Amino acid sequence: MFAVTGGRFRDRRRFAATSVLVQHPDGDLLIDAGFGAHLDEHVRLLPRIERAPFERGRTVREQLDAVGYDVSRLLGVLVTHVHWDHVSGLDSLDVPIWLTREEREYGSTDSHGAVFRAVSAGRELREYAWDGPPYLGFPASHDVHGDGSVVVARAGGHTPGSVVVFVSLPTGERYGFIGDLTWQLDGIERRAARPWLLRRLADVDADLVRTGLDRSIALRDVVHVVPSHDVSAYDPIPVLGSTPVQGGARP
Repeated sequence: MFAVTGGRFRDRRRFAATSVLVQHPDGDLLIDAGFGAHLDEHVRLLPRIERAPFERGRTVREQLDAVGYDVSRLLGVLVTHVHWDHVSGLDSLDVPIWLTREEREYGSTDSHGAVFRAVSAGRELREYAWDGPPYLGFPASHDVHGDGSVVVARAGGHTPGSVVVFVSLPTGERYGFIGDLTWQLDGIERRAARPWLLRRLADVDADLVRTGLDRSIALRDVVHVVPSHDVSAYDPIPVLGSTPVQGGARP
């Protein structure tokens, strides 16, 4: 009931804190970083009202190491936004952090950027520009490799510089990693925003989030829409190490 308008108190859901590996001949990227090795410390940096129960899994770095992945292939971590549950895992990854100028400024000053400031200290912050045209209904874009395989689209609303990352695989499949425009697939399937109180607490511009959500809903028949925190949204993506990876994998 706290995640989506119309949800019920007895309807319990597992929320994920994830990282997605996208492989490319010119270098790989992680989308977000999930929970990190210093998770307990990061939770203590949060206001008490934001400390939810959590289950510890393996960090993205532990999972990459477990399958013998060459971390030198990583161009960096492309964050959908800098809230703590998307950046905690940066504590174990000494790679550039890709983000927008608006998001860097938000993370460096806002109270919700405390964990980001802790994990990004001493790391390269790689800002990218909105140098591309509108993309799939979103107002501006940045094509990471210049070939349409990984395109970042401007969203905003949840945080000032939050983004959607579109990934097109050689198979023709397309994924839209929409960050926290909605926390659960219910938001896409039922066209439902967060409840009023959570919109007030979680979003810097709830109206812009609604616009981004509507744009994502319009794509659901042509793109696998993946809200960051819905475990079931990752079902079509192979877990890293389970199968040979051609285009993308979920650690």
